[in-house]
Amino acid sequence: MASRSLAQTTAETPIVGEMPRGWALSVESLVVLTREASLAQTLKVLGSEHDIITIGAEADLDEALLGRHTGVAILDAAATSTPIEQLTERLRAQFPDLVLIVAGRLEHQNALARQITGGTVYRFLHKPLSEQRVKLFVEAAWRRHTVEVSDHLASATGTQALPRTGPSRAGLVAAGALLSLLIALGLWQIPRRPETPTGKPPPPPVAAAAPAASAPANPSQLESQIDKLLSAAEAELSSQHLEAAQKLIEEARSLKPDHVRVAFLSARLAKERERAVLAQARRAASNGQIEQAIAVLDGASKDGQRSTLVSEARQQLEQRKTGEQLAAYLAKAADRLGAGQIIEPAQDSARFYVESARSLAPESAGVREAQSQLADRVVSEARKALAAGNVTEAQRWIDAAPDSGVSGDAVAALAQDAQQLQKAKADAAARAALASRSLEEARGALHGQDFSGARRWLAEAHDAGADEATTAALERELTAAQDAARRASEPVGAGTLERTHYSAPRFPVSARERGVSGWVEVQFLVKIDGTVSDVLVTAAEPAGVFEQAATDAIRQWRYKPVLREGKPVEQRARLRMKFALED
Repeated sequence: MASRSLAQTTAETPIVGEMPRGWALSVESLVVLTREASLAQTLKVLGSEHDIITIGAEADLDEALLGRHTGVAILDAAATSTPIEQLTERLRAQFPDLVLIVAGRLEHQNALARQITGGTVYRFLHKPLSEQRVKLFVEAAWRRHTVEVSDHLASATGTQALPRTGPSRAGLVAAGALLSLLIALGLWQIPRRPETPTGKPPPPPVAAAAPAASAPANPSQLESQIDKLLSAAEAELSSQHLEAAQKLIEEARSLKPDHVRVAFLSARLAKERERAVLAQARRAASNGQIEQAIAVLDGASKDGQRSTLVSEARQQLEQRKTGEQLAAYLAKAADRLGAGQIIEPAQDSARFYVESARSLAPESAGVREAQSQLADRVVSEARKALAAGNVTEAQRWIDAAPDSGVSGDAVAALAQDAQQLQKAKADAAARAALASRSLEEARGALHGQDFSGARRWLAEAHDAGADEATTAALERELTAAQDAARRASEPVGAGTLERTHYSAPRFPVSARERGVSGWVEVQFLVKIDGTVSDVLVTAAEPAGVFEQAATDAIRQWRYKPVLREGKPVEQRARLRMKFALED
């Protein structure tokens, strides 16, 4: 979580209007996401009173922003894995006070046109960068950040906003200290009330006759009128009639804006609103409506109800949302990997979803595993293309390898293999080697009963000029293997097989009592050791009576292994088992 700019270090209760001891404003940071050393060097040369934090990967951006008090961020579009317009929208929603500068080219500016106009992106730096332009934009961004902080402090305390000409740091410190003091006092004074089980809003207040807001000339009468207004406001607060309390406090503020009790009740009102917002968000989250819960908290922030508790609650919801999004990304990555959509389409491939997951949680074990699987698959596809002699296809996979998490050494090895293959294709000796390798791959596929793969490798060997006699012999082996596999998959009558052990089926008691007879047709697999498995009922009459008895008996039968070309093989068999009552 981002470090807070204000921190109380004493247990004393400061006097409102004075600068309390122990309050300080932390130094704000400028975070730069870039892979270009020139941009980072330019910022260092310019110098700044702010800390400059440079990172090279988008995955480290959230940690950099949350780990320190950041006011301005510069995003190099070339260093982002997420589309720049999506990244800036997310950062603006997550860090509303953060002033964003984007560096990039014309296509990036076009993608951000709406956000630049709407203020989500404060400035756009065209590449190549000018040192003077960088300096002007950064200084302007800090001025903008100071104005936004001023507005938020003014909104929270009900005071007038700081001048737009640029407030002093001391002013920000004092305003921040006053805001934190009022919130602290409000938390101490507000009684703890349990939430209603139904989550329904409190009943509307009974209309109260509010004192007139006109300021009397007599100071004692003025104080008395303010006291009546604020006492009524306090009563409305206790009854959870927040809108009525707001009106009464504003009437009192109009009579004396700097009244201490006005500030105190304003802070208490803010805390009551905050508690209501948090309860509403909590109810939405408990129903699984995470987006709605976040929207509730964002609405509170837009209305000026920004606080540490609201920010922390939103961060927790974002973490939960991130976890759900992470799981969805990993599931999609696995699905696309299985479907062969490894690197294409660009935004619906395994690589896209793995990278999306990595941007959310780079240290997740699941993300690392998905990244490893993606890298292995890319290397595998590249090697398949190389083995097939397809240099163009292999180069496509090699180009995709670095962004898919393949190590530099592995990429270099693949590139070297591609170069060697390119030379080999122009050399007769290399063609012979390629033919031999294709034959070996075909034998391996045949041994693994990958018949389509074996035929593919045989075709490659033939195209590479492999020996005709060798390819013909392997073709015969493949044909024989396919025939054997086909025969094994076709069931034969069980009577053609030699049974070595028989277990009679048990006639169901219920069928016997009712005098029911029938039959069951069954298919089963005789394995190479003579045991029976994969018993499947294909028909029965009557249905639901004798099936279990038939399958229980057949599973206990044993057969002499079926031999084909002197080797035991699996064989499917079929039979009809009759169930008849004895006379």
